[in-house]
Order: sequence, then C-alpha cells, then structure tokens
Amino acid sequence: MKTTQILYVFALLLSATAVSAQYGYGNGYGNGYGNNGYGRNGGMSQMSQNREPSQPKEIPIEVTVNKIMEQLKTELKLDALQEIAVTNVLTESIKSQTALLKSKSSQEELMKEFEALSETTDRKMNEFLSDEQKAKYKAFKEDSKNPKKSKKKK
Repeated sequence: MKTTQILYVFALLLSATAVSAQYGYGNGYGNGYGNNGYGRNGGMSQMSQNREPSQPKEIPIEVTVNKIMEQLKTELKLDALQEIAVTNVLTESIKSQTALLKSKSSQEELMKEFEALSETTDRKMNEFLSDEQKAKYKAFKEDSKNPKKSKKKK
C-alpha cells in the first residue's frame, strides 16, 4: 500500500511541475505560455491587437517625389533651378492626387479630375523645360504609361 501511495504522489508532483513549467512558473522556464502569448497574461493583448485591420502604411510624398526626380534628372538633364521647380510641381501634384483619392467622388468624376490635374501638372512642368527637354519629358510620360513588358524566360 505504501508503494502505491508513493507512486501516486510522485505522479502528482510530476504533472504539477509540467503544468507550471508551461505557464512560466518556476524551474527557469520563463518562455512558457504565461509569459509570451497564449496563456493568461499575454494572450488577450495579442488577440486584441490582431483583431484590428491593419492599414497599409502611406508612402511619404517626399519619397515618391525623390524617386520620380531621380529618373527625371537623368532623362531630362535638369539643372539645379529646374530640379527645385519640378520638385515643387510634383509635390503639389501628388498632394492633390492624395486629396482626390480620399474624396468621396464617383469614379467618373475622379477620372475627370485626375485628367485635369495631369494637364495642369504638365503645363507647369513645361514652363521650366527647354524645347529639347519637353520632347524628352513627353517621351518619358509615354514610356511610363506603356511600360515595356519584359519577357519571362522559361
């Protein structure tokens, strides 16, 4: 009888130790469920964080303008004054585009407003460009509208 009692107590201690280790209690197991996520301590905070829909981060206007300007500088060979002027025009245009996208206009109205904005931007850009640069700018715009599709190698 005594050996069955000892076995019973020993089994009880082993199961209690295993349960406490899973929840981060004692024995140096700090990475159990209780401390990192699934247990009582951290689970609710992680669940509440995952329930909120994640919004895609907006790319800052400056980053977009800088990418466009890198291409335009090399294509059009802009001088320093032209760079500043064109950067300002592009920044203003992208801010207007962002505002249009956030507006509650219909698809047709948005298309008309984007076309008008594009024409205005082109007119402002052309004020700062020479005739040769204007032709290159027009070609640049056509290339960006119809990007060349690279053939995939099989």
